Amino acid sequence: MSASIHVVCPHCDAVNRVPASRLGDGATCGKCHRPLFEGHPVALDEARFERHVGRGELPVLVDFWAPWCGPCRQMAPAFEAAAARLEPRVRLAKVNTEEAQGLAARFGIRSIPTLALFRGGAEVARTMGAMDTAGLVNWVGRYL
Repeated sequence: MSASIHVVCPHCDAVNRVPASRLGDGATCGKCHRPLFEGHPVALDEARFERHVGRGELPVLVDFWAPWCGPCRQMAPAFEAAAARLEPRVRLAKVNTEEAQGLAARFGIRSIPTLALFRGGAEVARTMGAMDTAGLVNWVGRYL
């Protein structure tokens, strides 16, 4: 029997226990029955952030961004493509700093886009500025 990990549903935020060896096998949520992985970033507000980063056991790559930020909008397609390449090993999430100002203040976000990688509820790496898909995947790979 393989070890299980907790995966937070990107749709209903329920915490699911999934065998680590079966993460890529089309796992669905036990509560809402939707896919746990669809290859898209998850939009997080402050409450959802706590659930995904604090309760989930997958590393979470967070893009702190704002709608008025040109480099943020320019990087959005690359971040979307990186989600398709990194799931199910990593959950990608977006935090709109205009809507989640408490999170931006809590993590000292002074420049956007800022990417922060969380594991076990703690920040393990951070970088600022836009990246292309390959750069995102390579940067995250250094910390897995």
